[in-house]
Amino acid sequence: MNFTLKIWRQKDAKSSGKFVTYPLKNISPNCSFIEMLDILNEELIQRNEDPVVFDHDCREGICGMCSLYINGRPHGPDDAVTVCQLHIRKFRDGDTIVVEPWRAKPFPVIKDLMVDRSAFDKIIQEGGYISVNTGGAAEANNILVSKINSDLAMDAAACIGCGACVAACKNASAMLFVSAKVSQFALLPQGQIEAGERVKKMVKKMDELGFGNCTNTYACEAECPKLISRSNIARLNREFMCAKAL
Repeated sequence: MNFTLKIWRQKDAKSSGKFVTYPLKNISPNCSFIEMLDILNEELIQRNEDPVVFDHDCREGICGMCSLYINGRPHGPDDAVTVCQLHIRKFRDGDTIVVEPWRAKPFPVIKDLMVDRSAFDKIIQEGGYISVNTGGAAEANNILVSKINSDLAMDAAACIGCGACVAACKNASAMLFVSAKVSQFALLPQGQIEAGERVKKMVKKMDELGFGNCTNTYACEAECPKLISRSNIARLNREFMCAKAL
């Protein structure tokens, strides 16, 4: 398959960027999008040109590093996948594919397609932890958790922090990410010790970092590769209001 790639090239956060066009030929339809970028970079290196910088790590849809805006959608034209899980067969032969970094103030461009998502780390540092007693492992039946809450907590914990929710939101809101991290603890008895402090600190840090407000367009849920539910945002709001009332 043959493609024309229009890729955003930018030296750093302070420099102006621009789209650069690259033709690619004879790409296997079974190739992943990340592998196609590898092929492009091999060609650029052979021509003594600067390769395209992009984030990647596990290439198994777990780490959330491969954050790219492809043809107007976070992670490209497929549902519930990351870029490393996006296959070239999802495109048509001869397509022009536009590739950009996340566009959000809290995610400044490092270079080309790589952005600084340490803002998420700072939010986690504010409250993404629980207090536990050290020592031997407790008997599993000492702390009973309902199947419903267990499943909901696990679903929330599936968030990989890729930032697609922020990229999809017209306000660059991080509410889906923060609500998933709050929910995975709020639903379990082990998370109750810091519950009130957690939600207040994480929301405060989210606002300080410049993320926008949620206006319930649900674009975040639609583009999330792990299908994190917007119901977590409602839970975050309840947790926050209860914490503020104390």
